[in-house]
Amino acid sequence: MNRLTIATRASDLALWQAYFVRDEILKLYPNMEIILNKITSRGDKILDKPLALIGGKGHFTKELEDEMLAGNADIAVHSLKDVPSYMPDGLELVAISKRADQRDLFLSHKYKSLEELPKGAVVGTTSLRRRMQISKVRPDLLLKDLRGNVNTRLRKLEEGQYDAIILAYIGLKRLDLIKDVPYTEKLPLSMMIPPMGQASLGIQIVSANAQAREIVEKLNDKDTFLCSKIERDFISKIGAGCSAPVACNATIDEDVINLQAMIGYPDGSHSMYKNLTALVSHCDDLGSTLANDFILDGALEILEKAQSIAFKDEMPQRI
Repeated sequence: MNRLTIATRASDLALWQAYFVRDEILKLYPNMEIILNKITSRGDKILDKPLALIGGKGHFTKELEDEMLAGNADIAVHSLKDVPSYMPDGLELVAISKRADQRDLFLSHKYKSLEELPKGAVVGTTSLRRRMQISKVRPDLLLKDLRGNVNTRLRKLEEGQYDAIILAYIGLKRLDLIKDVPYTEKLPLSMMIPPMGQASLGIQIVSANAQAREIVEKLNDKDTFLCSKIERDFISKIGAGCSAPVACNATIDEDVINLQAMIGYPDGSHSMYKNLTALVSHCDDLGSTLANDFILDGALEILEKAQSIAFKDEMPQRI
């Protein structure tokens, strides 16, 4: 195989990720011709509505998957957190990059930290996961939707539309955008549990493409793949979409793997937190087991109610 086509979204961060994967492949196959098939996804086009109301995270992956199924790309590079737990027939997630810093980042032009925000301060985030967890720590804050690409969000902060905003640290770091904000604070994972797959790249292939599989498998980080599989098993079993506040994170410490998760209402109420550990050698069912523990304690009812009250003032668009 002398030529490889990578499907990627056309956003700045997505292109950074695709070029990163391209360069990693070129280290192994220096004579490979690699082409980027740049696609503007529907999720990138509709910037004035919360993601939950335009069909969820699948809007960031569907067009790329369609290009692969049509024979116009050999592989696709995704932010793993955007990849739904289901996979279209004929496609396969075969490699996940080593997980980077998963923490969320507090940014402000006025205040040094989340703790220093005054009562009633306006914080921008559309993530229901972040809303739930911020509300538990600071129920006195006013949380306001924040849409647009990263540069648009930072511009809105600078213009004073928000006292602070919360974004994923790694995307800002990769695009070198943190230096332009006077005050930043990484939020500890004990306060803000990340979503499934945050800070990793998922590399998807056409299942029948044996040569692409051979290339891409060499980019896989085994520990991250295992943690991500457990997180994805949890999300799949509990049936959580982006219309519900859900956080889950698996970590490995020597031969033990720990999975923690939280669900609840967007306002931080009715929250449920659980964690479960297992030996790495016996962890295949860890995600499903923890999900079942949640379900037995009424998680499905909480998620159903959370979805019904999330963005209740807006009408969802369906495709």
